[in-house]
Amino acid sequence: MNATSPHAFPQAEIEGVYRAIRERRDVRHFKPGPLEPGQLERFIGAAHNGPSVGLMQPWRFIRIADPSLRARIHQHVNEERIKTAEALGKRAEEFMQLKVEGILACAEVLVVGLIDKRDQYVFGRRTMPEMDLASAACALQNFWLAARAEGIGAGWVSMFDPQHLRDICGMPAGSQPIAVLCVGQVDEFYTAPMLELEKWDQRRTLSDVMFEDRWDNPARAA
Repeated sequence: MNATSPHAFPQAEIEGVYRAIRERRDVRHFKPGPLEPGQLERFIGAAHNGPSVGLMQPWRFIRIADPSLRARIHQHVNEERIKTAEALGKRAEEFMQLKVEGILACAEVLVVGLIDKRDQYVFGRRTMPEMDLASAACALQNFWLAARAEGIGAGWVSMFDPQHLRDICGMPAGSQPIAVLCVGQVDEFYTAPMLELEKWDQRRTLSDVMFEDRWDNPARAA
């Protein structure tokens, strides 16, 4: 990897960026212990530096500090986990063997949501209103990469009913929770995505996802 652009970072920093991307994991297993002072704020700061359509910055982060509130969120997620298993049919038993969240074990739990009154933001959303969600996903990826670079695990939990979670967290009508984010110390990072290690599925090759000019026209090697 030899970047020739005059705007490129130093080589060691480039390699660090790619390493964080390559070794980022959706973490479900945490060990006891708090984050270091300032870490959570740095991760949220990284998220807040994410790109957003029309600079609408649709993301909001709710830090769950009340243990009873965390327990309610965990109970609801577990209820949705069971419903997910029922919807999976033949793979239900296999799914129930998977660990899908670490809400009670991690150092910090965040509920991440989209703001209310999003319809007033038209720039970049006139034909694709879902770009607010895309923007928030970019912010969460920034959070993930910053956490991984500092050796902290993060896991995105999406098994919840948005209306129910909105009520639990006192979010305004029209807002939309998109993630329960578990953050904390880990013994180790998975050597590959957990669902790949558990043989639930596997990462596709670039040739499966990269086309040229038309859908399903394989891209030629650059």
